[in-house]
Amino acid sequence: MTRTSTAQTAEQLLPDDLLERFRARAARYDAENVFFAEDFAELQDNGYLQQLAHTRVGSARGTERAASAQRRLAAAAPATALGVNMHLIWTAVAGILADRGDDSLLFVLDEAAQGEIFAFGVSEPGNDAVLFDSLTRVEPLDDGGYTYSGTKVFTSLSPVWTRLGIFGKLVGEDKEDGDDDVLLHAFVPRGTPGVEILQDWNPLGMRATQSNTTRLTDVRVSSDAVFRRVPVGPNREPLIHAIFSAFETLIASVYLGIADRALELAGQALTTRRSHVAGRALSDDPVLRNLLAGAAMHRTGAAAELRGVLHDIDSRTDAAADWFARLVTLKTHAVQAAVEATSVALHVGGGSGFSASSEVVRLHRDALAGQFHPSTLESARSTVATSLLGPPSS
Repeated sequence: MTRTSTAQTAEQLLPDDLLERFRARAARYDAENVFFAEDFAELQDNGYLQQLAHTRVGSARGTERAASAQRRLAAAAPATALGVNMHLIWTAVAGILADRGDDSLLFVLDEAAQGEIFAFGVSEPGNDAVLFDSLTRVEPLDDGGYTYSGTKVFTSLSPVWTRLGIFGKLVGEDKEDGDDDVLLHAFVPRGTPGVEILQDWNPLGMRATQSNTTRLTDVRVSSDAVFRRVPVGPNREPLIHAIFSAFETLIASVYLGIADRALELAGQALTTRRSHVAGRALSDDPVLRNLLAGAAMHRTGAAAELRGVLHDIDSRTDAAADWFARLVTLKTHAVQAAVEATSVALHVGGGSGFSASSEVVRLHRDALAGQFHPSTLESARSTVATSLLGPPSS
């Protein structure tokens, strides 16, 4: 495996010929609902998955570089970008914590540099509290370890992950004595007894991520594998802060990449198609020009938001009271920009573009997946409202 040892630009990590191979394979992955195995192998070989282990968050601008690379990758192969995003997010989390003096996840960067693949086992069916509570049950063992039992959904990289980040709730036995419920975060290696990957992934879009459901049944975790104990409920614990920061920015990068490609395809369609009635290229139609411009303006606005947030992460100026509101707003605007751009590309591309096998249709289906990543639109608006008004009266 080739590993990068110096900082590389997005163009160096992802040269044009590599991206063209990815784009050529994306349609097959989507149609056959299979994992992006060849893409993944190439990204392993060129050191892409180790980029944040070598170019750290902070003065080296690792977060900004990773976001730029993910945006470029998503423009060619959105599902590939979204899949590897989950690994990159864990390495970004480790880097954000280390850049602020917390070395508790440095082992993630070390293991990533050695080729381990990290994934998220966080999302749970019916748990709209996301990181602030868990439906996964944690039970203590006599030897000081724990067992985890629960169901995790949207586990991207299911075919290849080697380290799965999980969390669950340990219920306090005596709350009157301050023994409160606590969330325990840990990593489990692939092959751990009780970890079952279901082959149930058959979505509308982002099909190649193969984000299968993961079932945990009495999964034993040693006490030293638990790397964080977090109180239940909204809080600004550094781990939660780092996960939200890394997740929302890198997710936004993927959907802005989709918007970039959709706008490119829309421009090509308008330039090459002509109106028989008006006798001119559709690029001269004022209504269609206005439609394209509106989508491009929204993409540009979301991209500016992303640059500001990335700057604040890498410069450690991300402690403001409205930080979570900024993060969820960024993610919401990026997804909306992708959906709008792909809708415009469909509209201006003509009937031939409505084919199920067309790139624009696939991009649109992929863009629709964005609404299901935390934070959802409803949750994001609740976060913003709370930042402005405080929590609602009980």
